Amino acid sequence: MNADRQRLVRLRRLEKIRAIAKQNAVLEAAQAESTLSQLKSLSDRTRQLAADYASRREMTDGAALHQVGNFISGLQAISRSTEGDAQRAQSIADAKQILLAAAERRRAAIEERATLQERMIAKASQTPALSGRRTSGTGLE
Repeated sequence: MNADRQRLVRLRRLEKIRAIAKQNAVLEAAQAESTLSQLKSLSDRTRQLAADYASRREMTDGAALHQVGNFISGLQAISRSTEGDAQRAQSIADAKQILLAAAERRRAAIEERATLQERMIAKASQTPALSGRRTSGTGLE
């Protein structure tokens, strides 16, 4: 019986460790999603800024046109770079979500084992009901 209680204590301790690991996975997944959101927003804003500058028609000479063209090219390069960063951030966020799901499965499995162990201890500690009657007949009745 003492071994059963020690096993339960160990399972509960392991459950707490798995809960902490899950909490860390939640935090990492949230950070990855936040980074992804920021990068997508930055990419969209940069793309929009490049489009706004490309639609301008008030250049007075070729030098101004060349300068705006260079600026637009720079904005487009930043937008492409940021889009690539956003795609990498999406992959990282997806991986963090997978790790989070795995952490929850591990935590739930330990919780289930601990609950089963508690039930076994409770069942073993109950005194069996003794019956003074003898059963008669066959087991088929």
